[in-house]
Amino acid sequence: MNNNKIISLVLRIAVAGEFLGHGVFALQGKKAWVEWFSIFGISDPGVATKLLFLLGILDIALAALVLIKPIRIALLWMAFWGFWTALLRPIVGEPIWDFVERWANWGAPLALLLIIGWPKNWKEWLSG
Repeated sequence: MNNNKIISLVLRIAVAGEFLGHGVFALQGKKAWVEWFSIFGISDPGVATKLLFLLGILDIALAALVLIKPIRIALLWMAFWGFWTALLRPIVGEPIWDFVERWANWGAPLALLLIIGWPKNWKEWLSG
């Protein structure tokens, strides 16, 4: 197995673990995360919990997908989502270091995307 394949496998496992963990927390309706929705105008905890549940399902599905076949568009979404959820910490009042600490949440899927290869056309975004 060459180095790129080993690095790709390590990143796939790391990204899957991150998204599986976040997905499970979301399915459990992590209290702090439910409360964050109010910052964006969703103050009904029931609605926030349902949205969080749907996001949790998406995160878990992406965790499985990255293990089975990492698709470029999914990896781009994971990098964006990892960046957004990390950036959300200081937005909701947590220290900036909670953002810095989570750089791997977006860096790992982005690195995996770059190892697989940045797509040259739209069709390649849908392949791995």
